[in-house]
This record gives sequence, structure tokens and C-alpha cells, in this order.
Amino acid sequence: MTLPELTTPCSPTWCPGCGNLPIWAAFKNAAVAQGWDNTNTALVAGIGCHGHLVNFTKLTALEGLHGRALPVACGLKLANHALNVFVFTGDGDCFGEGGNHLLHTARRNHDLTVLMHDNGLYALTTGQTSPLSPHGFTTKSTPQGNPDEPLNPLAIAIAAGATFVARAYAGDIPTLTQLIIAAQQHRGFAFVDVLQPCTTYNKQFTHQFFQENTYQLDSAYDPTNKLAAYAKAQDFGLKNIPLGLIYRGEKPCYEAQIPQIQTTPLVRQSLVRDNLAQLFKTYT
Repeated sequence: MTLPELTTPCSPTWCPGCGNLPIWAAFKNAAVAQGWDNTNTALVAGIGCHGHLVNFTKLTALEGLHGRALPVACGLKLANHALNVFVFTGDGDCFGEGGNHLLHTARRNHDLTVLMHDNGLYALTTGQTSPLSPHGFTTKSTPQGNPDEPLNPLAIAIAAGATFVARAYAGDIPTLTQLIIAAQQHRGFAFVDVLQPCTTYNKQFTHQFFQENTYQLDSAYDPTNKLAAYAKAQDFGLKNIPLGLIYRGEKPCYEAQIPQIQTTPLVRQSLVRDNLAQLFKTYT
């Protein structure tokens, strides 16, 4: 694959400075580096500004119902577990409408790579509060300040059973590119919280804010220590937002435990069955 081969006739319609632009660039760079193409890769998106990415990337893709990207991706992966399946979702799409799906996809450890575009609000519908908006955050849906406490995406993913949990800043394209590759190479449920500034509606979590208040975890940090990872996931404040691989665990992915697809992907199996009589005899 080359970058021109990933180009579609559709030009990006995101706002100038939108954090979706560097996520798009990082993913394309990763696809070129790893040879992800229409023979081995599929994309699934939820509803939100992030979902437009599939219109600007020439790879097989499906945009599901709001909050339903994960079950669609699970079905796709079960039908053909040889595919690299990427899920693009937003903080509202993933933790609002789709929160239930996230919990069960993580606990089953489906072999998916989830890139969550985290701008802290519902941007596509012009900036309402999302489940990840800070307490006291002022939006058009909470003009007197958000009364709710935000969910913690990393802590929830770890507690639910995800085996690769990471955070990245969208504006650092080279680092995000490598993290996307690492997430895809992991065998199991990989969840990457990408801090994605919304330049139009979120004036708190800006590019400058993340550039001044994030830091990369160094080699002294051990991502295999689950308790330490859960504690690290609690950090989110001034000069104290960790980036990088927060947690990595090892256990069989869901697809590896399904006997019917142990040797051959479902889409490559014959639908012809000549032993129906024996099957009926066995189960009656």
C-alpha cells in the first residue's frame, strides 16, 4: 500500500486543527508500513465526527448504528478472523450508547483494535456533554456546568478485561503511528484512548493543554502489572497525564477459543453439508 492508494475522492470535512486529522494521518502511515489493504483489513466506525474517517480512507469499511460499532466488528471478526479489524469510535459513541458493548467485547477479549477518538463531548451534534466530559464542564446541554462525574476509559477497559490498554495524544503522529501498529499486533482486545482536541467546541482540552500536561511513560514502567496499571489509569490532571502502553496482559482471545474456526475462517468453509441425517440423529 502507498498513501495515494489509500486516498478516496472525498476530501476531509473536519474543522481546521481537528484532532481527527492527525489520527487519520497516523492510521494511514501505519497501514502503509504494515501493508494493511483490502485483502487483509476492514474498518468499522460508529456515529460521530470520527466516523468520517472511513469516507477518506480507501479500505473496506462499514459505519454502524450509534454505539454499535463493536458488535458489528465482533461479527466481522468471527466471520473472518484472518482479517485485521479496526474500530473507530468516539467517547460518546463508545461510552454512552455503546458502553454495554465495550464491557462485553473487552471481557471476551475479542481480537480487535479499537481507536477511541476522545474529545470529551459529542462534537458531531455540536458539542453536548458526553460520559467523559469533566465535572462542571459547560456545554449547550449543561449551561450551568456538568453535574456528573466523568467515566475513566482506561480504568474501565482494564477492569472489564481488555488485554492491551493505551493512551495517545493525536497531535504526535509518529508516536501514535507506532502505538497503532503495536495495538494491532497484540493478540486480543486492544483499546487505545486517543486524546483528540475538538477545536470548535472544547476550549478546555486543546492541543496546547495536552502538549503541556502529558508525558510519555518510560522503560521503568511495567505495563504487565495490572494493579499498577489500574492506579496509573487514575492519573489525569495538570502535568500528570500519562501516554503510552498502560496495561498489557496475555490470555487467549475469543476467536482462538471457538472450535468451528480453529483451522479455517468461517468465510472459507463450505456451506454444503452431506451429513444432515446424522446430525438430526445425534441431536434428537
